[in-house]
Amino acid sequence: MRSVRNLLLGAAGLLGLWIGWGAYVSRTTERVPSEPIERFDGIEIRRYPRTVRAETTAPDTRTAFGRLFRYISGANERREDVAMTAPVAVRGTSISMTAPVRTEPDGGDVTMAFYLPQAYTPETAPIPTDPSVRLVVNPPRTVAVRRFSWYATDERVDRERTRLLERLSRREFDPRGEPTLLQYNDPWTPPFMRTNEVEVELADAPERVRREAP
Repeated sequence: MRSVRNLLLGAAGLLGLWIGWGAYVSRTTERVPSEPIERFDGIEIRRYPRTVRAETTAPDTRTAFGRLFRYISGANERREDVAMTAPVAVRGTSISMTAPVRTEPDGGDVTMAFYLPQAYTPETAPIPTDPSVRLVVNPPRTVAVRRFSWYATDERVDRERTRLLERLSRREFDPRGEPTLLQYNDPWTPPFMRTNEVEVELADAPERVRREAP
C-alpha cells in the first residue's frame, strides 16, 4: 500500500515539474510582436511589423533545423548566440521543434526559417557563415489566425485550416497564399498547455477593417 502511495506521489511530482516547465518556457520565450486589430467567430485579424529571419532550404526538416540551430548557436561572423522566439511557423507539414521556425515546401525540399528577436534589424543581425543560410526581411503584414490547443496533428490542423478559410469567406476577406501552422511551445510542454494557431495572410485587411469600423 505504501509503495502505491509513493508511486502516486512520485507521479504527481513529475506532473508538477512537467507543468512548471511548460509555464516557465511560455513566460521566458520572446514572441514575435503583433497588434490585434479585430476579432470575430473565433478569428483574430492581426498586424505584424517588419521582422528578420534566418532561412535555409534543405532536403528535409532535420537538415534545415540543424543548419539554423548552428547559426543561432554561434555559426555566424560574430560567433554570437541568438535567442529563439515564438511561434514556430510551419507550412505544408507539421513538425515538433522549438521556436521560431517557419517551413514551407519548395520543389520537394523544405524551406525553414528562425525569426530573430526584435532587437535585431537587417543591419545588426549576425551574418551566417554557412552559405546555405540566408537572412530575409519580412515586410509588415496583416494576417488572420484561429487558435487551438493540444497536439497539432495533421487531422486537427487540416480541420482548423478549413474552419479559418470558411469563416474568412463568409466575411469576404481575401486570403493570400496557403494557411500556416504556428506553434508556441517546445516539444516538452504538456499538451493541455500548448498554444497553436493557423494563420493566413490577408490581401485587403487594412482597408476592410477601416471600412467596417463603426
